[in-house]
Amino acid sequence: MIDADAFAALLCDWCLEADEGQQVLVSGSRLAEPLIVAVHRELLLRGAWPAVRMSPPRLQEDFYTHAGDAQLDGFAPVELAEIETVDATLRIDAPANLNALAGIDPRRIARAARARQPLQEARSARRWSFTQWPTPALAQAARMGEGDYEAFLTRALFLHHDDPIAAWRELSARQEDLVQRLSGAREIRIQTDGTDLRLRVDGRRWVNSDGRRNMPSGEVFTGPLEDSADGSIRFTIPSRTRGVDVEDVELTFSEGRVVAARAQRGDEYLQSALATDDGARYLGELGIGTNVGIDRATGSTLLDEKIAGTVHLALGRSYKETGGSNVSALHWDLICDLRKGGELSVDGEPLELDQFLNPRPVQ
Repeated sequence: MIDADAFAALLCDWCLEADEGQQVLVSGSRLAEPLIVAVHRELLLRGAWPAVRMSPPRLQEDFYTHAGDAQLDGFAPVELAEIETVDATLRIDAPANLNALAGIDPRRIARAARARQPLQEARSARRWSFTQWPTPALAQAARMGEGDYEAFLTRALFLHHDDPIAAWRELSARQEDLVQRLSGAREIRIQTDGTDLRLRVDGRRWVNSDGRRNMPSGEVFTGPLEDSADGSIRFTIPSRTRGVDVEDVELTFSEGRVVAARAQRGDEYLQSALATDDGARYLGELGIGTNVGIDRATGSTLLDEKIAGTVHLALGRSYKETGGSNVSALHWDLICDLRKGGELSVDGEPLELDQFLNPRPVQ
């Protein structure tokens, strides 16, 4: 079992930097109760005010099933008022059924996502963190026993170190070296089997994602120039999104826009996602995974996009801190594996990722 107390301390000190008097909104399903209780206690010990929202696992499915037009195309004002009142938010993913939304019309999900953009923007304007607590459903999706999955997640979180925060500082330092290497880049080229894609990144900011927001993390990312993507890319790591499995996605770009798309599995969902809005066919993010504790795909994007030696592209919304300007209700990360013969080039020169991936010893 993951040490919930150690996990909570990491979240409070490294991710939230919780301090006296701060109001922190903590939300998750009842399956995350051990971590929620531990976080509640750690926040109190730091003099903060925890506000806990613990819900039954199937509420999201019920919402998309029963919501009327007004509820799909809007949101309760109290939700925005709550987010605007707190200093920080922590969301804990702990699903009971990863296929809960598989039978929901994707258009209903897209409508709600568009309507709830003000909530997303308000949350992003504050300190926020997103993490995961192991459940049988997540272990099953990863094709692991529950004990093996918990051990895997422990390594991904660096909780197996005597000092997890020191381990995250070490990763942050390595990633900062990579950020410096990429900061003056003009063009990124991704090449592997079925993939030859060029992207412009000049003038954009590379962000060191070192676990202070997503936990676990381990990536550097930026927002490519919106009209720059040219070529084709194949995403061989499966994606599970909103209860739908999508596999072997191939996209072709011209002047930044997806002009052809297919998926061996989940093609209907892919086409629906691309039709979300005008920005859904453009890229909002290019990321490079660096977390050597995540060495296999698990069906969780939070983890899989951090696999050391992979790159991921997000269709849809840009992150403002990168300088990206694409606007969309969609932000869907798709992962391309470069570990077997792939190459990432920066302005025509191969990027030797290994020098940025190997951690220095941390006790």
